[in-house]
Parts: sequence; C-alpha cells; structure tokens
Amino acid sequence: MPITTLIDLAGWIGVVALLGAYALVSARKLAGDAIAFQILNLVGGALLIVNSFYYGAMPSVVVNVVWIGIAVWTIGKKFRKG
Repeated sequence: MPITTLIDLAGWIGVVALLGAYALVSARKLAGDAIAFQILNLVGGALLIVNSFYYGAMPSVVVNVVWIGIAVWTIGKKFRKG
C-alpha cells in the first residue's frame, strides 16, 4: 500500500474520531470531560497531525497540537481528582 494511501487513511480516521466525539457529546451520550471523549479527541488529533504535516498544512498541525494538549490536560485533571 502506498504511503500516501496510509496518510490519507490516517486523516480520514482522525476526522471520523473527532466528528464522532463531537456528535456523541452533542447527543449527550458522552460528557465533555469524559475520558472516552478526550481519547477520541487525542487520537483524532494525532492522526490529523500526521496527515496535515505530510501535506504541509501547518495551520491544521498547530490546531491539532493544541487540541491534543487540551485532551491531555483534561485527562490529567480527571486522574488527579481520582
């Protein structure tokens, strides 16, 4: 399988993860601070970073780095609370 196909697949899976997370929160199936929601955001953001970096879309890389940072911060906060 060509690398471009893998990069594109990673991007599409990232999109599905982020939009799925947003849909679940909007439908009130997950809370905004739920670990599952944050993990979907983290994985989706990471996959989109791979895709965006490969294609040179640096604004998208930056927004997804911030997106991941928020997810990591929220997960850490949740674990600190116990």
